Amino acid sequence: MKISALVLTTLGIALAPVGQAAVKSVVLVHGAFADGSGWKPVVDILERDGYTIYVAQIPETTFGADVAATKFILDRSGPCVLVGHSYGGMVITEAGVHASVKSLVYVAAFQPNVGESAVELNGKTPPASNDIAPVGGGFLQVKPQSFPEDFAADIPKSLAHFMAISQVPISMEAFGAKATAAAWSSKPSYAVVAEQDRMINPDLERFMTSRAKSKTTELPGSHAVFISHPKEVAALIEKAANAAD
Repeated sequence: MKISALVLTTLGIALAPVGQAAVKSVVLVHGAFADGSGWKPVVDILERDGYTIYVAQIPETTFGADVAATKFILDRSGPCVLVGHSYGGMVITEAGVHASVKSLVYVAAFQPNVGESAVELNGKTPPASNDIAPVGGGFLQVKPQSFPEDFAADIPKSLAHFMAISQVPISMEAFGAKATAAAWSSKPSYAVVAEQDRMINPDLERFMTSRAKSKTTELPGSHAVFISHPKEVAALIEKAANAAD
């Protein structure tokens, strides 16, 4: 006996159109020295393609607070792809054990194992830049005069300058905190390696993505690759969404 689409809809049973992504929500987590507004070029593409987007504004005060801010969104996002840039990779690795998360995407990001911190990982394979400096109160920032070259060398200079003077300092505690969970060990993961990254060594990115067996794309970009290559980054997020269970 055939059951019509109208009957199924009336009963509250959703019918997914052919070709529709398995997951239609994306949660984006920014990294250190930045805020969520940097995701706008990626968000514009994803929203155009029908995704519901949540941008986590993590405070960068403590690792625990950053994870909590992300889980607060995951509690209401429904099934999603969880995406992290830079230090945001630490956050999504910890928060990604949440039941809403179906897959993870790391964008020029830390991808720790249990017991590892961003400081420890950076120390094993140091980046080209060493221009992170204390600004008081236990917080750090990139020296504003070095920020355009070290963080955002391939985006318009005026935007890089604005990002430098509006950057969000991050606490030393957050950088030194160790992951207590590794969501990538039990969930599918994807990654972007930024080939000209000066904030996280590209070889470190390659090591972490290889260890996690992430499906990886390499792009010729700076640490701000999500701004300079939004189409490619959005395409990888959509790939993760389409492959999610």
